[in-house]
Amino acid sequence: MTGTFLPLLIVVPLVGAALGVLVPAAVARVLLVLSPVLTTAGGVALLVTHSDTPVLAHNVGAFVPGIAIPLVSDTLTAVMITVTGLTTTACIAFARITGEDRLRFFPALVLMLSAGVNGALLTGDMFNLFVFIEVMLLPSYALIAMTGTWRRLGVGRLFVVVNLVTSTILLIGIGLVYGVAGSVNLAILTEMDADDPRFQLAVAVVLLALVVKAGVVPMHGWLPRAYPATSASVMALFSALHTKVAIYAVFRIVQTVLDGAERWTTPLLVLFAVTMLVGAYGSLGERMIRRNLAWQMIAGVGYILLGVGIGTQLGLAAGLFYMVHHILVMGSLLLASGAIERAYRTHQFVGLSGLMSREPLLAVIMALGMMSLIGFPPSSGLFGKVGIARAAADLDGFRIWLVLGAVLLASVGTLLAMSRLWANVFWGPPFDEMPSRGSGRAEPPTVAEDTRVRARTLLPAGILLLTSLAIFVVPGPLWELCLQAADGLLDVGPYVEAVTGS
Repeated sequence: MTGTFLPLLIVVPLVGAALGVLVPAAVARVLLVLSPVLTTAGGVALLVTHSDTPVLAHNVGAFVPGIAIPLVSDTLTAVMITVTGLTTTACIAFARITGEDRLRFFPALVLMLSAGVNGALLTGDMFNLFVFIEVMLLPSYALIAMTGTWRRLGVGRLFVVVNLVTSTILLIGIGLVYGVAGSVNLAILTEMDADDPRFQLAVAVVLLALVVKAGVVPMHGWLPRAYPATSASVMALFSALHTKVAIYAVFRIVQTVLDGAERWTTPLLVLFAVTMLVGAYGSLGERMIRRNLAWQMIAGVGYILLGVGIGTQLGLAAGLFYMVHHILVMGSLLLASGAIERAYRTHQFVGLSGLMSREPLLAVIMALGMMSLIGFPPSSGLFGKVGIARAAADLDGFRIWLVLGAVLLASVGTLLAMSRLWANVFWGPPFDEMPSRGSGRAEPPTVAEDTRVRARTLLPAGILLLTSLAIFVVPGPLWELCLQAADGLLDVGPYVEAVTGS
């Protein structure tokens, strides 16, 4: 495979989005499924290629390196394209099963979102990172407005305002970087003095915008309010794509442009540890399944970014491993919760009880997914947390105890939150046998006695969960890929050579 293949990962879903508006609805739904499948296959092909070719690069239009728009793929990019493509496929499968893909323009919007994600993962240029993030956001505004509860319209305003402001900050930061360095090409920026305070300030503005988009504390409050108001399939898409693209960009910029930002290690570790704790314990105040899980998304952001704060090969690899785990497990849990909503017409703890005996397959999927968030075996989350703890052992002074203490306390918080969710939704008597709650509390919706979650609606969640379990059983291949990706972040020589040709 050569670098000329890379533009296809953007062009194919983008052309599919255009055709999705023009062709009959049935054809558009076929394109909706075909595009992420091809993206996943392309990601796997890139992984195979990177086993002996560290970096592939392509200058769009064959312009001069440094002026052309660069598309670059290394092991990190290939892993992200593969896992996001797989999760997108599962989310689209759930949308097809529930009939959500029949909404007008839904296929075109999701395909446009996918094109933006692939572009953001492939670009080697800060300005085009901004462009592709905007390509992601534009269809997202419409997806929020057309799916979910009636609260989606008010929440949509919140989502729009937050992302417009952060995109403005991102663009200002990129302008500052260009003013200081004369370029926004990541390969060229590696030649800058990472200790130059002007350059550090410019890059810090870029990173500020990215961490807001990722949901890092204290700029996190918008995420658990906005995401749950969408449908389950759209929330799972946003969880796998929006926050993870921002995190990917943080990994890439900190390691490639700032050479690891060693001076920032302690503040970053404190910030990410607080993010983990706030996310883990924030779930305790929620009474809706997906809002409960939204706070765990924030905790997951903290775990992943600890790898950046630690900054070693092992730390970066552990953070990337945890990111793959989190994309798969959170997608599985959100899609499973969507199956509950579809069958029982509620996602609130009030009105749900005893689903463990009523829905055994659903209970198994949710139990294994929640165990993975906690870090219990058999789950990929166990190896992610062990990897982070092992990487923390290489730190010095109080930073070792900061990371280890935060991981332990956050895991306890997640355990309490997941136990509360399980106790309310799955334990206890069947919900139709529960006594009336009185006029002061919401009554559960009336459902037929034979109401059950259909097995096919659990299939997408089950596939993602089985993938996560496979990582637990055979973690070696993914761990080797993560180590290889971490090496690529620490040694930027092959990246620079592939992009600039020198």
